Amino acid sequence: MVKQFLEAGKIVGTHGVRGELRVDPWCDSPEFLKQFHTLYLNQGEIPLKVVSSRVHKSQLLLTLENVNTVEAADTYRGKILYLKRDDAKIPQGHYFMADLIGLDVYDVDTFVYYGTVTDIMRTGANDVYQITSPGKKNYLIPAIEPVIKRIDLEKGKMLIQPIKGIFDDED
Repeated sequence: MVKQFLEAGKIVGTHGVRGELRVDPWCDSPEFLKQFHTLYLNQGEIPLKVVSSRVHKSQLLLTLENVNTVEAADTYRGKILYLKRDDAKIPQGHYFMADLIGLDVYDVDTFVYYGTVTDIMRTGANDVYQITSPGKKNYLIPAIEPVIKRIDLEKGKMLIQPIKGIFDDED
């Protein structure tokens, strides 16, 4: 099931004395998170109007409507922010990490079932997907075009062409 509200980041503190919040983004970048004019608390239940936002180092600094003192801002510390999927603009062929977790992974040529995507690691050069087999063994595959052949979110499947040695190198 595709979630409408996705975790976007965590409010980790305040910045200055005018109610600005420091947010650690849980998405590609603070620049991505900057595009949203409304963020949410409590898994989408409470909308928050963003008055302004700007990138500062690896964080997003944002000001919310009716939050204009450091004391008011501090009440948001530790809260998780959510974004609404319909508000997000992502390029064709890109996916939310939350949508990839749980996909069943099959060989594109033989349709052998390898397991389920259970984690995604951000390595810098490319993401790495952790596949957990039915026997609970973990495998790591690079999220690159020669390996990832097709992602079908509606069917909950990922078709891959594994690099030699990843799955056939059993003890």
